[in-house]
Amino acid sequence: MKAITEYLAFNVPQRMGFVNITEEVEKILEKSQIKEGLCLVNAMHITASVFINDNESGLHEDYKKWLEKLAPHEPVSQYRHNGYEDNADAHLKRQIMGREVTIAVTGGKLDFGPWEQIFYGEFDGRRKKRVLVKIIGE
Repeated sequence: MKAITEYLAFNVPQRMGFVNITEEVEKILEKSQIKEGLCLVNAMHITASVFINDNESGLHEDYKKWLEKLAPHEPVSQYRHNGYEDNADAHLKRQIMGREVTIAVTGGKLDFGPWEQIFYGEFDGRRKKRVLVKIIGE
């Protein structure tokens, strides 16, 4: 069995944003030469997420609006976590959107359904963060 581990770095300039990382993950898969296996992609920060969905700007705006309703940033005084940083809402948003995704690798390709793509979700941006990509298989 073969394995490859790489890290992607992001510094999203806004507090919340989504980055399509499908191409970067596909490049790592191609480099690995793995034809059958699994690909794990996970955010390595507790205020960021990795998820799979459609690459449609209206949906991404809907996510932002929905997440802000579920866990509004302000007033920051509503959260007990806030003290040193004002990012309690970002922790909650990450919990909703999830930490990681696992994608089957079939025939040397990510085995997606229609319209599926991989996204990095940032909920407390303006600083460098990482995403782990680990692919294992034959």
